[in-house]
Amino acid sequence: MQKPLLAVLVSSALFSLNAQAADLVQVYKQALANDATYASARAALSAGQEKSVQGRSALLPTITASGNNMKNNAEAAGDKVNYVDRSNYSGVMQVQLTQPLFRWGNWETYQQGKLSAASSEAVFAQAQQDVILRVAQAYFDVLTAQDNLTATQAQKAATTEQLASAKRNFEVGTQTITDTHEAQAAYDLVVAQEFAALNDLEVKRTALQQIIGEVPGSLAPLRTGVTIASPQPATLEPWVSAAEEQNYGVTGARLNVEIAKAEIGKQRAGHMPTLDLIANSQRSTATGPSPLGGISKNNAIGLTWSIPIFNGFAVTSKVRESIALEDKARNDLEASRRQAAQTARQAFLGVNSGLAQVKALEAAEVSSKSALESNKLGYQVGVRINIDVLNAQRQLYTTQKDLSKARYDTIMNGLRLKSAAGSLKEEDLEPINALLQH
Repeated sequence: MQKPLLAVLVSSALFSLNAQAADLVQVYKQALANDATYASARAALSAGQEKSVQGRSALLPTITASGNNMKNNAEAAGDKVNYVDRSNYSGVMQVQLTQPLFRWGNWETYQQGKLSAASSEAVFAQAQQDVILRVAQAYFDVLTAQDNLTATQAQKAATTEQLASAKRNFEVGTQTITDTHEAQAAYDLVVAQEFAALNDLEVKRTALQQIIGEVPGSLAPLRTGVTIASPQPATLEPWVSAAEEQNYGVTGARLNVEIAKAEIGKQRAGHMPTLDLIANSQRSTATGPSPLGGISKNNAIGLTWSIPIFNGFAVTSKVRESIALEDKARNDLEASRRQAAQTARQAFLGVNSGLAQVKALEAAEVSSKSALESNKLGYQVGVRINIDVLNAQRQLYTTQKDLSKARYDTIMNGLRLKSAAGSLKEEDLEPINALLQH
């Protein structure tokens, strides 16, 4: 059962690798067109922008038309025998315009509408950065899985060769059965690792498919020996300051504080008088025995006012509630600032640490290659045993996997650093795309 399954997985991986390779920018554009999370954020932005229109409507006049048409059946006694029919039809039509002149709560609602629209824009800007990070992370996760599979298959090929060599040497009596058993154990282990690597690659490709909405083809890998740029500016403080002020999460939290302040004013308006301009035009019609029949018209314009006196302490309670919510919003703002600063610090340190790791692992790769060649030569002349060669091979492939992973992590930390500072844009993918092998 294992061999057919392995063949299917390998053929699937090879098919995807033989397809036309897509680079990071192309995958990102696919995500913009198909990612459901990003589409949801875009719809939320459209909905949020309507808050400004809705808030402004409270300051504008309202015009209403109303009316009624009635049939009235009535009778009046003329004498003991005859009754007078008093049935009639009546109708009223009215058009009224109301223009708020002083309603402080409406003004605060208008301010809240503008702030809510700005908040929705900040949330969408954060969603734009998030889709960049999600696409890049999924892209490099696939490359990492591919590198692991490639290294595992290379190790399998080398282990197969060592196993065959150990068997030949045992048959001619130049090596013990122990060498053969060691080579067989190493081969069995790498076969199990190959299964795991194939499964991991399929999982990572499925995760990318969830973002771009279609089965991903082959992805362009990093070119050999690429140089990753260090962050600019090269000091931590400017990044932390930018994160505390420009991070979109911080911007949204700051707008929430302003919305909460406007809510306090809106609730306090419950104690204030209101003043409206009213213009009214009314037309009444009636049909029936005189003097009930006829048409009458009436036009009126004037002011209406209202002064609240007592409402059971509801307004006072709502004001206290709004003050508490403003205090909550201020603490949320401070928490957002601290979180953004911490994210910037972690990403900055991650980039610098990653650059140092890449440099060290590049040197380790050269040393591992030299150690493998030396062990192979020593094995041929009899001063090294089979397990020494297998260990040297394993060390080389592990170093190569760690090197590629360190490069991907360093690139991702650079993107996270810009996201924390609120400066990550689509254009930032272009320098990374230039590092890929097209």
